Amino acid sequence: MTDTHCPYCSLQCGMRLRPGPAGGVPEVTGRDEFPVNRGALCGKGQTSAALLAPGVRLTAPLVRDADGLREASWEEALDRVAGAMRATAEAQGPDAVGVFGGGGLTNEKAYLLGKFARVALRTRSIDYNGRFCMSSAAAASRAAFGLDRGLPFPLADVARTGCVILVGSNPAETMPPAVRHLRELRENGGTLVVVDPRRTRTAELADLHLQPLPGTDLALALGLLHLAIAEGHLDEEFIAARTAGWADARAAAMAHWPERVEALTGVPVPHLRETMALFARTPHSMVLTARGPEQQSKGTATVGAWIDLCLATGRAGRPLSGYGCLTGQGNGQGGREHGQKADQLPGYRSLEDPEARAHIGVVWGVDPDALPHSGSSAYELLDSLGRPGGVRTLLVMGSNPVVSAPDAARITRRLTALDHLAVCDVVLSETALLADVVLPVTQWAEESGTLTNLEGRVLLRRAAVTPPPGVRSDLAVLHELAQRLGHATGFPETPEEVFAELRRATAWAPADYSGISYDRIAAEDGVFWPCPSPGHPGTPRLFLDRFAHPDGRARFAAPSHRPAAEEPDDAYPLYLTTGRTVTHYQSGAQTRRVPELAAAAPGPYVELHPDLAAQLDVQDDELLTVTSRRGTVTAPARLTAAIRPDTVFMPFHWPGGGRANLLTNPALDPVSGMPEFKVCAVRVEKAVLPRVCTPAAPVAVGA
Repeated sequence: MTDTHCPYCSLQCGMRLRPGPAGGVPEVTGRDEFPVNRGALCGKGQTSAALLAPGVRLTAPLVRDADGLREASWEEALDRVAGAMRATAEAQGPDAVGVFGGGGLTNEKAYLLGKFARVALRTRSIDYNGRFCMSSAAAASRAAFGLDRGLPFPLADVARTGCVILVGSNPAETMPPAVRHLRELRENGGTLVVVDPRRTRTAELADLHLQPLPGTDLALALGLLHLAIAEGHLDEEFIAARTAGWADARAAAMAHWPERVEALTGVPVPHLRETMALFARTPHSMVLTARGPEQQSKGTATVGAWIDLCLATGRAGRPLSGYGCLTGQGNGQGGREHGQKADQLPGYRSLEDPEARAHIGVVWGVDPDALPHSGSSAYELLDSLGRPGGVRTLLVMGSNPVVSAPDAARITRRLTALDHLAVCDVVLSETALLADVVLPVTQWAEESGTLTNLEGRVLLRRAAVTPPPGVRSDLAVLHELAQRLGHATGFPETPEEVFAELRRATAWAPADYSGISYDRIAAEDGVFWPCPSPGHPGTPRLFLDRFAHPDGRARFAAPSHRPAAEEPDDAYPLYLTTGRTVTHYQSGAQTRRVPELAAAAPGPYVELHPDLAAQLDVQDDELLTVTSRRGTVTAPARLTAAIRPDTVFMPFHWPGGGRANLLTNPALDPVSGMPEFKVCAVRVEKAVLPRVCTPAAPVAVGA
């Protein structure tokens, strides 16, 4: 029996694996003692062991010949990858070799991948899919507080506060075990306000549901701050003692009076006033955001405005109050701390900070001046593939951009333009199908390693089963590639050895793990960073005494509303927004291979209001085409009064002709590099295709 954690979202729910009959698939149960989920598991977690079944995953390297992918030895596959990296760097420079990581990689993998890029490859061309997930919230938090940790308090504090404004988040479907904390909030007398263009399962739990136009969350936050000023809800003492920049923030808010905000957002003035009253009536309140406000071309400014509301009312840096981001991916927090990002060194150090470069140079045994400088953000990196001056050889680890990237057809074309593509994955994803080399790697229950959940709690995921013959770990892949590139040392294969180096690399950094060890995590069921020494208790709650800027003060953002990069017009009169369903996770590469999950949600759909359906003369389950300036998709209609009549929704888990990200806009936030997944202009029409809509089946090796 092995205590471990779920392979999916950032809750990292505690679970227990018991050996299956005759060595078969293990039995999964929740762990009552783990405080995040307290024994609860969603359908994805309950069925997660199905990915360990024989025949589901890759078990041999694949290389591409004239006839397609064929099985090969590890030696041949690794030689091909290292040879391509070496040849590209020699011919076109080190930046022509790129690395694209993932927010699901363990801390050890994220750390060693960043080191591999900067030491073995000496390339600036590294980023990861977390740039598509929570980067705007991270940028806004760093600007406001001097430090980003998804939740600066334990998730359990949510149930004990007085009011939560939940913006653009649907945890009832994306992380169901977290809903217990929202239910307990209301049972304890607190109130819940949900901001979402759709009446989701989460919105149904709320005391008040606001349905703004997609892309107007910034105006909404500014309108609430205006009301806080006008109705006397400011905490003037807190503003004076613990913040900076209030005059500009006040001026920005005063330009967003309630009637203007109603015109911009569609949220009635009485609902704005009620929201502010609920938020201000209790001494403890929180704002929690997720991808809704963050995945916008103004996502950093939008999150900054919600943080401004917390600061102005004294709801930050105090117990049971504050701003938090509900991080999405399994290691979305740790994955953005340890060097996968184009501008970052381990521990949340800046790649452009001379002191940070010097410290990492000592740990890595390299000249700090030899470390590459900052590169391009994720979408910019992907859009450079195969272009003159761009990346020509790419290693992808733990990501499936063919399905998950915005303007996905464009990114697919860029991937096929590469001289060489290598993919490390558990399954033959849609991106792996394009690769020149596919390397089969271990998955969650077949390996040990640490992850950092949405609270900043560093956890230990333990190996529970032996991986199939022919499968190696990502760390082993990096070790072997580094050796082939002339680095005989510095890239250990053992997770605990890598973590020991990570601890040294993060010492005295903002995300300081130096006091955390595997033994301590196991004994305490997780340790909150920063934890600068073995005797330090960890830091469950940040900012209670001071914020992380040198002067200890938080900074107001003071943004002003601006429209989305692409608004509806006569040719594309509707808004499209995208998201997840309760059944699947991210690009679906794993969950679409679990029979129970695939049966529950077999394919894509278009959610639209009955009034819009009547205009289109469309019935439930009839095929629709949805067209944006980037592409067209076809999927069946799903009629619901829970969505605005001017908006349609598509989940993004499926490949093929229903791939939602064929439509989405890659317009980038200028600060975070986040693409605008959550809002673009589309037109919707009844499809003229034959009535055939079957989900894309996973492709078996050799097919």
